[in-house]
Amino acid sequence: MMSQQATGQRQLFIGGRWQDAASGKTFPTINPATEEVIARIAEGDAADIDLAVQAARRAFESKSWAGMSQRDRGKLIWRIGDLIMKHADELAQLETADNGKPIFESRQVDIPMAADCFQYYAGWATKIEGETIPVPGEYLNYTLREPVGVVGAITPWNFPLLLVSWKLAPALTCGNTVVLKPAEETPLTALRLAEICQEAGLPEGVFNVVTGFGETAGAALVRHPGVDKIAFTGSTAVGKEIMKSAAATLKKVSLELGGKSPNIVFADSDLEAAAKGAINGIFYGKGEVCAAGSRLFVEASVHDALLEKVVERTKRIVPGDPMNPKTRLGALVSKTQLEKVIGYIESGKSEGAVPAVEGGRADLGNGKGYFVKPSVFDRVDPRMRIAQEEIFGPVLAILSFESVEELIEKANGTIYGLAAAVWTRDIGKAHRIARSLKAGTVWINTYNVLDTASPFGGYKMSGFGRELGKHALELYTQVKSVWVDLH
Repeated sequence: MMSQQATGQRQLFIGGRWQDAASGKTFPTINPATEEVIARIAEGDAADIDLAVQAARRAFESKSWAGMSQRDRGKLIWRIGDLIMKHADELAQLETADNGKPIFESRQVDIPMAADCFQYYAGWATKIEGETIPVPGEYLNYTLREPVGVVGAITPWNFPLLLVSWKLAPALTCGNTVVLKPAEETPLTALRLAEICQEAGLPEGVFNVVTGFGETAGAALVRHPGVDKIAFTGSTAVGKEIMKSAAATLKKVSLELGGKSPNIVFADSDLEAAAKGAINGIFYGKGEVCAAGSRLFVEASVHDALLEKVVERTKRIVPGDPMNPKTRLGALVSKTQLEKVIGYIESGKSEGAVPAVEGGRADLGNGKGYFVKPSVFDRVDPRMRIAQEEIFGPVLAILSFESVEELIEKANGTIYGLAAAVWTRDIGKAHRIARSLKAGTVWINTYNVLDTASPFGGYKMSGFGRELGKHALELYTQVKSVWVDLH
């Protein structure tokens, strides 16, 4: 049974209480598979952001959270992970209804990984330490690693609950309080998470959720002088605007942005495994994945052989009802995103790329839903839009290369640097290529493998700062140096 808050009250969560937006406005959240309104959501704006920041500031200054023993804080965060798994079926249904992703992905991947994220960082709560530094003279010098204060988190619609957990879990572990602005397209699991945090016993004001739009609520959160740090995942274009706005108050910023990741197949690789990896790399999550392997680079001598395998596998992928456990390609998140992806498919054709698998809008029989068939383009020139711009949909661009030098130039030849993959049986070559690629994550003979303990983030215009692992703790703490005269 779905939560009343998630599907009924639809209010903001501020200071431990549910309340309407100050303006009284609401907006619909739509099921992308059926185009039906799931619920109407409170439309928060600057006034609501201010209330949420005040609540978060009071909670932080009161030490109800930051002053709690690290052991107790860790136990409570662990409990959030337990409760996420207790409600996993419900959360997966909400995620799929709101986003359009297959229920298989929601239930088997996203929700368990979100729970794991909280429990991983729960273990870090007792291990955030300062250090003693040997200095000349009769002095004791030591450092304290302290929370930054009030964190403003802005999250995207492609992994609604999981990417909230990537920010909320380490931020809470470090003793911060948080104001979350989830994507307006997919607010339901964020609201349900607020209930879960209440159930776990999180003190009032430590976690606040203000639903609304980026240009109003999101922008107000970035500008607010009471916010000490912004953690953002989303497009590079919006990331740039956040940087500009945050400069006015010199708040800390971390950005996990777009990608145009190269998936590289050498002639000496296992072509069956590489073809499977190429499919997983671009079609998992409907291609609405920042690290998607949207550019498939194939050594010329095996181009035709690999293309045949990729085409054959792609033709098996059929869009279907996201709630069907057998579906592997669901609905794109919105009509806007559907139109964007269709526009890129047409662009690929007009620029001269060869459709190896003809994509386009898909109809499941009732004319409803934002479904699109997977596309594979061959003979793609690196200068084409489909080779340079982030599509965020199930569109694969195939490019050939003759030499390693040519490959590296082309693979690094975008503004992005989020992820990459290398397929080869020559492990020495794999490591050399990995060092040459300008990307925050490089997979060798695999794709889309993630773990909470391993850092994730980008080079170049894919952002900065590393989420996950111990590295994320640096985003949510600051270091204080203390000097003591021993005389």
